[in-house]
Amino acid sequence: MSPDQWIAGCLVPLSVWVLTSGLDDLFVTAVFLLRRRTTFRWPSAAELDAAPHRRTAIFVPLWREHAVIGAMLEHNHRVIRYDNYDFFAGVYPNDSPTCNAVSDLQQRIPNLHVVVCPHDGPTSKADCLNWIYRGMVEYERRRGSRFERIVTHDAEDLIHPDSLALIDFFGRDHDMVQIPVLPLATPLRQFIHGIYCDEFAEYQTKDIPVRQAMGGFLPSNGVGAGFSREVLEELEQLRGGSIFDATCLTEDYEHGFRVYCLGRRQMFVPLRRDAADWTATREYFPRRFRTAVRQRSRWVTGISLQGWERHGWFSAPRQLYWFWRDRKALAGNLLSPVANAGFLFWVAGGLWSLISGAPCGWRAALPSWLKVVCEATFVISLLQIAARAYCAGRIYGARFACGVPLRALLGNWLNCAATMVALWQYATARWNGVRLLWRKTDHRYPDAALLRQQSPRIGELLVRLGAVSRFDLENALQSLPPGHRLGEHLLHLRKITRQNLYRALSLQSGLPMAGPSRLPATATAVRLIPARVARQSSVLPAGLPAGSRHTGETHSPAERGRKGLVRFSSLQLRFQLVPPEQLQTTAKERGQPLDAANQPVDDAATPNRGDAPGSSWTSG
Repeated sequence: MSPDQWIAGCLVPLSVWVLTSGLDDLFVTAVFLLRRRTTFRWPSAAELDAAPHRRTAIFVPLWREHAVIGAMLEHNHRVIRYDNYDFFAGVYPNDSPTCNAVSDLQQRIPNLHVVVCPHDGPTSKADCLNWIYRGMVEYERRRGSRFERIVTHDAEDLIHPDSLALIDFFGRDHDMVQIPVLPLATPLRQFIHGIYCDEFAEYQTKDIPVRQAMGGFLPSNGVGAGFSREVLEELEQLRGGSIFDATCLTEDYEHGFRVYCLGRRQMFVPLRRDAADWTATREYFPRRFRTAVRQRSRWVTGISLQGWERHGWFSAPRQLYWFWRDRKALAGNLLSPVANAGFLFWVAGGLWSLISGAPCGWRAALPSWLKVVCEATFVISLLQIAARAYCAGRIYGARFACGVPLRALLGNWLNCAATMVALWQYATARWNGVRLLWRKTDHRYPDAALLRQQSPRIGELLVRLGAVSRFDLENALQSLPPGHRLGEHLLHLRKITRQNLYRALSLQSGLPMAGPSRLPATATAVRLIPARVARQSSVLPAGLPAGSRHTGETHSPAERGRKGLVRFSSLQLRFQLVPPEQLQTTAKERGQPLDAANQPVDDAATPNRGDAPGSSWTSG
């Protein structure tokens, strides 16, 4: 057999596979287009406010997350528009940095509870979640209370402010409610993270809604997933006390399938853009090829390999099609780079024939029907790229969508590498009879600038705290003089107390409050910042035991101001709120008068955002 005939023969199975998989994807796209005009009834803001807000527990499993968990908990505690929830953070005894970070946060977040696993980690995310559940049950026993809904989240999540309210609202009729998950936007040059943006945009916009419409089971995303207490207790009884499967690397996928098998109703909340952002859990994903392979190999192992091993192809006949879609990645990921190379070979052969005028040997050896198949796969591939570009452009913009074709090619090689790693790890573990371990991905949390964009308005926080009624807030907004701050105006109208105002400011800024008694000055601390800088910036140096330093000031400093203070000390500075009049009193007692006319200038303290001047102190 000639080389041309060998090439033509190899193209036959490859083309048939690509065509079959492409028609499958095209079918889902067609259903999506036919359902685009289907209306979804969203609850109004009044309906969400009027809902009973059943008690909710947020589970956050942790292993070596000390670098991000502080920002995650403080930010989400500040922005969540829900008044009846608690955080339960699961940690391991051999992860002291994370244990210490979470324990320190309990002083500032009263509804945060720490659950320490009884053994060293890492084990698996599911095992950590099981121990968090047991810790929650013990907490209920001590307090005589009961949580009615459980929501799972990770240490890198930005929880949407309405997420818990939506889960609670739709949870009246569903035992599992899934909030969408979307990667945060990153620069175009970060191609690996861009692949995640493309894939999640398509998956959350098109694939999951179609899956739900066609009666398929909904795999949990692992974050932003809410479950009724009843379905978890039923799973607990069936599994002998363990809700999540500790041996599964993708416990979220497994959990969604088991909830479906119990006959419980599941719901995916569709993507919607509100005034600020998309209604979704946002986070950063890996940005390097190696870390992306590490994460995706776990997905392939848990969903395709362990899913096949546990459920086969006959345990749920109605779900065979979705099993096929979830597991076809085993072959598709390995063949995609080959298909890309074949396509380039095809184009090169056509160009050679066009330029030289001589027929390409292997192209001439193809049967006519195979030529039609190759052309059909090319058209289907273009349609699928267009569908992905539409989904990505809808969320990240047209400029970002232009890079979808290039990122799709890179994504094929990434998925191929992840699948080969998954197959090797799975086969090795089975051969040696060992358990597959939790291969955690290192996480990164957004910087302060992005978090400030999501900070709630001061009026909204005052209403959530019960410090002012919505009626009084609306009247105050209508009578707010130009250039005045809402907090000061509400104080002037005697609608709120200064203590409640600073409680709201503390939540908004993420800065803990401190009174004058907590500003102990030491000679060393006072010498850290020159007197001139202290007067101009309205700051007061203070000291803590063990050589740490504090600085009090009459407003929450902008990022530029913080950098200016950092140059006077090699230690990290932290800020806490102190009411201005108390700070002035403390300054006079020390003989360190501050500039009374120095008013805060902060990009977060603008009248249209409803902020009021705060005060803070820093420590290192």
